[in-house]
Amino acid sequence: MKHSNIRYRGNEDLVFRSMTLGDVGTIVRIERESFTSPWSEEAFRTELTQNLFARYMVMERDGIVLGYGGMWIIVDEAHVTNIAVDEPYRGQGLGEKLLREMMHTAVWLGARRMTLEVRVSNETAQSLYRKLGFEPSGLRPGYYSDNHEDALIMWAELVTGRDEAAGTAEIEEGEQG
Repeated sequence: MKHSNIRYRGNEDLVFRSMTLGDVGTIVRIERESFTSPWSEEAFRTELTQNLFARYMVMERDGIVLGYGGMWIIVDEAHVTNIAVDEPYRGQGLGEKLLREMMHTAVWLGARRMTLEVRVSNETAQSLYRKLGFEPSGLRPGYYSDNHEDALIMWAELVTGRDEAAGTAEIEEGEQG
């Protein structure tokens, strides 16, 4: 299946690029280390090959995957499905850089708003999301299957100046996977 691969370049020699099937093994390892109810390898493969709304990226430095994020773009809204930084690289501001890149990419793809769910107990993540303009808008009771914890729903209005976001991406035609 032919896709437009988007390659993103950030500062500090960080590279943001489209996730490929070749990344899935590393992504699943990070996912398992990061979450109590991790997505399976098959879930990521399905997202990459069958979900036309899905956009997944990895953040790497010197060819090492440091983190990843995924979202669904539906009309003018982006829904963050998952975002994680590999444990050895946490606490360095990389999660913020990754989410900022996702927000820029969402705008570039036509989104005007972004939403996500976060555990009500995850104050660290909520603090980052608030810093980037996300505001609480409701609860999903019992959302998390492992302990039935509630999820806080958060929304952010995205900067819609397409010029700003377009400057961070260059399109590369190629095979995905």
